[in-house]
Amino acid sequence: MSERVTDDPEITGVDGHAHVMLKAAPLVAGRHSEPHRDVTPEDFLAVLDRHGVSHGVLTQPSFYGTDNSLLLSALARYPERLRGTAIVPTDIALDDLATLRACGVCGIRLNWFHRETLPDIRSADHARLLGRVREIGMHVEIYIEGAKLADVLPAVRATGVVAVIDHFGSPESATGVDGAGFRELIKGVAAGDTWVKLSGPYRLGGAPAEPYVAALLDAGGMHRMVWGSDWPWVSFDDGRDYQRCLDDLHRWIPDPEVRAAVFRSNPAALFGFGTAARAATENTYLNE
Repeated sequence: MSERVTDDPEITGVDGHAHVMLKAAPLVAGRHSEPHRDVTPEDFLAVLDRHGVSHGVLTQPSFYGTDNSLLLSALARYPERLRGTAIVPTDIALDDLATLRACGVCGIRLNWFHRETLPDIRSADHARLLGRVREIGMHVEIYIEGAKLADVLPAVRATGVVAVIDHFGSPESATGVDGAGFRELIKGVAAGDTWVKLSGPYRLGGAPAEPYVAALLDAGGMHRMVWGSDWPWVSFDDGRDYQRCLDDLHRWIPDPEVRAAVFRSNPAALFGFGTAARAATENTYLNE
């Protein structure tokens, strides 16, 4: 990607992590959360419009598993403004990934949070999946505890696929920037093949977000960070406010040029918005 702030006037900002959900939609067994209200794409776009944010990325909630129908419906209705990351079966065919990509899905999600036993990321099945994701020009989004990220992320990076790490890498407050998972995240960011979402600061165990942002910037992460609101804050919605999420970004990154990269040009390139969408059709925008 080009390491500069986008001058695309149609992109005023990108919310890189949000969700849509319906209470009546089927839920998977063993879930650790569930929807308590209906949240439509129109609700999300209304929030974006009120705050001057032009584009958004919908992340498939874990409680729907591989049933991405709500996500795909939202992308079909608003293809210019929305992208998505989907949860897929390990044996998904390359053609089916290509179909998802054509529908606006720019990545797959490994939501392995709150799992006592993790799938084997080094298995032949996962190697094949990640190879197909790489081939089709998508990324793999990872949500996992920081301590477990220390083992998973190097294995993902070894496949050559672009990694996008949710919620600051979920570092443990006891170890902070010195935690093994966060150190691996720093390595990936410095190498340029790993991105991180500055989202969900209330998931940091009460620790402030600023030291993590500073460490990422020190590693050269200005062009490998994106911002997300985590709206509508499932299981964390008490007292949350969208403007406060935007204010967090301003506090974490007071430099306007750096903030514009995180808020506009980085997500435009990563998720394929605006002029970056044309490059995405050539499978080049993640690896230029």
